[in-house]
Amino acid sequence: MNDFRPLYSEKAVLLLNQKILSADESLIPFALTDTLVAYSEQVQQPILHFWQLDQTMILGMKDTRVPHLADALASLEKNHYNAVVRNSGGLGVIADTGTLNVSLILPQPSNHKFTIDEGYIFMWNWIRQAFEQTGKKIEAYEISSSYCPGTFDLSINGKKFAGIAQRRVRNGLAVMAYLSISGDQQARGKTVQEFYHAGLRENFGTDGYPAVNPSVMENLAELLEYQLTIEETKEKLLTAFCDDGKQTIETLDFSKWLSSPDVKQEYQKQLEKMIQRNQQLKEDQNDLFL
Repeated sequence: MNDFRPLYSEKAVLLLNQKILSADESLIPFALTDTLVAYSEQVQQPILHFWQLDQTMILGMKDTRVPHLADALASLEKNHYNAVVRNSGGLGVIADTGTLNVSLILPQPSNHKFTIDEGYIFMWNWIRQAFEQTGKKIEAYEISSSYCPGTFDLSINGKKFAGIAQRRVRNGLAVMAYLSISGDQQARGKTVQEFYHAGLRENFGTDGYPAVNPSVMENLAELLEYQLTIEETKEKLLTAFCDDGKQTIETLDFSKWLSSPDVKQEYQKQLEKMIQRNQQLKEDQNDLFL
């Protein structure tokens, strides 16, 4: 199955379109992911979530186990980046004003449980539909010396601009992509490279951590050879999502939705998990200034 949309054509797709979140709000999108997955399963509607963080390296749990974590965090501080530990798989990625995070949240149909590959293919095909052009084929294969390498790294002419991860909770699925749209992608790559150099020292590039080479990644705008803003990226993704003429999109009233007792309770539970997950990281960061 390459297209999930026919399974949900009878219900509107809900859209949560968030602006750039501050460092103090960095746990919010991760707590929201599991909350949205639970809600999607409850109402049996797909949800699209756009969100951004400013000057943040989003760490996977494996990143917190580098032997010299305090040094790695100090390198981020030197490069003016915050750090947050996410609740999904993979390794570290950079978030800033030129990158967009996209979550595709789906309730799994009772008559067809999506495979892991299907989840990745759904996101890949959606991005291809939005941006692929003649001579600009978007391929999916691992770019091993990129940051957060994976089987479904998305690239054009061998240059990676996006990576995909998944999170599955009960009968719900979240497929999440980060897209490097504009800005200094080489500086992003160098920041992650320095994080691993500081955290691993002479073991850089070993034990499942990537030997990050900034030159293997590029922004989508440069690869497509035209100016592209974050807002234009969102518009192109939404247009592609609805191009079959059967999908309708409704904007989720965030404040109203979050004030619902059941939703609020679930969100608070997930936020507390994120706080606990990040507590040790916060303590390590505080130690840098002692």
